[in-house]
Amino acid sequence: MVKTAQKTAENASIAVSDAQIEKAAELFRVMSAPMRLRIISCLCQGEKNVGELLSDIETTQPNMSQHLNTLYLAGILDKRREGVQIYYRIVNNHIVNICRAVCHQTDV
Repeated sequence: MVKTAQKTAENASIAVSDAQIEKAAELFRVMSAPMRLRIISCLCQGEKNVGELLSDIETTQPNMSQHLNTLYLAGILDKRREGVQIYYRIVNNHIVNICRAVCHQTDV
């Protein structure tokens, strides 16, 4: 039984390419900032503009914009313009699942 579990673990590690590992590491780097996790958590409730995010998350507008841009460039968020407002939404729901799983594990 131990050999079967060990062999399964070996096969799983072989199935992941270096490129996949690099992408995962980049994703974790982007999500390592508490402010970005707050933004993702806030956007789990739906699309919001910068003003709405600022009313939910205590920070400055330039800081918020910087973090939103990082999440956008990483492909986690999408944005759309409506007049002078820019609305952000989560486009990668796998990120939501990862954030929830990790955050809930810290409750131990």
